[in-house]
Amino acid sequence: VFLRKRYLVEDSLYPHFTLLGQSLGSIFLGWEALMQCVPDVYIDSMGYAFTLPLFKYLGGCRIGSYVHYPTISTDMLSVVKNQNVGFNNAAFITRNPFLSKVKLIYYYLFAFIYGLVGSCSDVVMVNSSWTLNHILSLWKVGNCTNIVYPPCDVQTFLDIPLHEKKTTPGHLLVSIGQFRPEKNHPLQIKAFAKLLNKKMAGSLPSLKLVLIGGCRNQDDELRVNQLRKLSEDLGVQEDVEFKINIPFDELKTYLSEATIGLHTMWNEHFGIGVVECMAAGTIILAHNSGGPKLDIVVPHEGEITGFLAESEEGYAETMAHILSMSEEKRLQIRSSARASVSRFSDQEFELAFLSSVESLFK
Repeated sequence: VFLRKRYLVEDSLYPHFTLLGQSLGSIFLGWEALMQCVPDVYIDSMGYAFTLPLFKYLGGCRIGSYVHYPTISTDMLSVVKNQNVGFNNAAFITRNPFLSKVKLIYYYLFAFIYGLVGSCSDVVMVNSSWTLNHILSLWKVGNCTNIVYPPCDVQTFLDIPLHEKKTTPGHLLVSIGQFRPEKNHPLQIKAFAKLLNKKMAGSLPSLKLVLIGGCRNQDDELRVNQLRKLSEDLGVQEDVEFKINIPFDELKTYLSEATIGLHTMWNEHFGIGVVECMAAGTIILAHNSGGPKLDIVVPHEGEITGFLAESEEGYAETMAHILSMSEEKRLQIRSSARASVSRFSDQEFELAFLSSVESLFK
């Protein structure tokens, strides 16, 4: 069914009250779909929770939800409540107690309604423990909620040798992720600059940081230029490279040569890029929060599979620690990491997904 009202859920259409605007827009989009086809089973995997009561009570459908990221989370409420600046909480709001109070009321009302519409689901699947905790808190349908990890094509990376492949002296550090504000690329560059300062005082080999990611629009391109400027300001521009929208084979080449894979997003719901690094045999250093902390970078059969950090200093110290390890120790971590990510394969997803939605078809 081709839908012509897709534009109603674009965030660019709602510069203010974006969550509410997109949610109301999704109702009109859902109505258009319902007028063209009334299904027996409706499964939302796009995050359009406000369409659920529409299909349940007007369409008479059985309802399934696969939640990748809650539209609003208790973390978002905490950011506004504590008047912290964030990519979804502008500085001018944090500086004004009245505006902060108004936004907090708006968020609490939205969270209440979000919980009501989400509770219309007969089956709820979430992509991580982090998402599970938030959905249980907001939707309160624990009896029909379970974790179904998203499909990761780990098989594609298994042909990369686990032994370190050196085409040049020194070590390569890579980062994979779209150049979006929440990915927090500045933290990677600042931590890398600290690492280079440690190298000057120590005996680390030559190092290079390569930031690999996609640019969706002009805003992303501007963000990359700001990151280039940051590299220059910190005096590390010769040691930092940017690879934009590169082919997959080139990405695999970088992963095969990299010693460390960096991830710096706070409270990422899952972290497919983290899984890909581990499958490729790159030692991951991820943010100590969200999916990487709770589901991915966890011990496998008693062996560590990667590392976690939060601050610039923490990242710099952990990178230095990884680089100071023997090749044998790094190989052991790579092997454990690769073995651990088999639970995120396409095949595992198919089994978990089909098992979860089976009750919708009875």
